[in-house]
Amino acid sequence: MWCDEGILERNVMNIMNYQLELDKIMKMSTANNQRPSLLLHSCCAPCSSYVLEYLLDYFEITVFYYNPNIFPESEMIQRVKEQEKLINQMNQGALRNDKEEEKSTGQGEIKFIQGPYEQEKFYQLSKGLEREKEKGERCVKCYKLRLEKTAWLAKAQGFDYFTTTLSISPLKDADLINHIGGQLQEEVQVKWLPSDFKKKNGYRRSVDLSKQFGLYRQNYCGCEFSLINR
Repeated sequence: MWCDEGILERNVMNIMNYQLELDKIMKMSTANNQRPSLLLHSCCAPCSSYVLEYLLDYFEITVFYYNPNIFPESEMIQRVKEQEKLINQMNQGALRNDKEEEKSTGQGEIKFIQGPYEQEKFYQLSKGLEREKEKGERCVKCYKLRLEKTAWLAKAQGFDYFTTTLSISPLKDADLINHIGGQLQEEVQVKWLPSDFKKKNGYRRSVDLSKQFGLYRQNYCGCEFSLINR
């Protein structure tokens, strides 16, 4: 079972350096000449741009777009198209041209899975929480919904790791996201890839890459309530 109080009342002394943990895993993969498979939940193309750039030399990546919180449906459709556009451009070598002077361990093709648009699930978990501000309990439940779907898909399809782009946002709590991922690792028995992608100027780099690839950058998180708050 989930323990919301345990998550929300975390002791800050126990917060890990998730970015450091990720770097250790990547170095180990390089030392062993391995490229583990990774199911990467993406909240949107702009956020995934830096994450893909950062991880692509170390993992065989499949992007999973599952965001039933997005409102309206036309917004969801546009975000999916932007995600596919980014992946296609990267697979055609646009990113490699940007890093042409860097030594690479080799890149595989990024794959893509579009999840179902299960908006009713988001509204069910949001009942009574409609007025919550961003980072509140509604957002915690939304993270869980999306990460749980990702974890079970990773289990079903035999991925080595699963993770999410969510931690790149300055508005998202990386410790909370990693805590949820760690719980799911124990429940589903698929390794969670720890991260805090906003580190190393990750968010700034995602803004630059969005401009490079001509990506649409939304001005609200995605759900109806965040749109109203904006």
